[in-house]
Amino acid sequence: MAEYQATVDWERNGAAFVDNRYSRGHHWEFDGGVRVPASASPHVVPLPYSVAAAVDPEEAFVAALSSCHMLWFLSLAAKQGYVVEKYRDSAVGTVGRDGDGRLAMLDVTLRPLVTFSGPTQPTTAEVADLHHAAHAQCFIANSVKTLVHCEPAPHPAVA
Repeated sequence: MAEYQATVDWERNGAAFVDNRYSRGHHWEFDGGVRVPASASPHVVPLPYSVAAAVDPEEAFVAALSSCHMLWFLSLAAKQGYVVEKYRDSAVGTVGRDGDGRLAMLDVTLRPLVTFSGPTQPTTAEVADLHHAAHAQCFIANSVKTLVHCEPAPHPAVA
């Protein structure tokens, strides 16, 4: 079993608080020393109390699902002898009301565009199978109740 840590760091810095007029800007710190500016989404907390240039939890959620899927896809493709030159996913998450009326990330759609090179090129069906297997292996996707769709770009994309 592995354990993962993140430190979330926020300070009021003298701003008003009980009237909700304080900055939601904060930082995420990870074990490798990376410090990421973070904030509530401007869709949730209006400017200037949110920070549009920072990463918000909803974006991070979508990125985590996309990244996990990609890492499994790359591993599975390599094991099958396919050389991936590029992988780009323009993933989108949708927040709305769930069946209980609560705000939730209802679904995430991954839209990976994969470019292969080398003498062994996968067929369209083989690429679809790789995406299906990557989704099944992604422990982030296996950990959430959000629907995760994968709509790969048309194949082939050869370098």
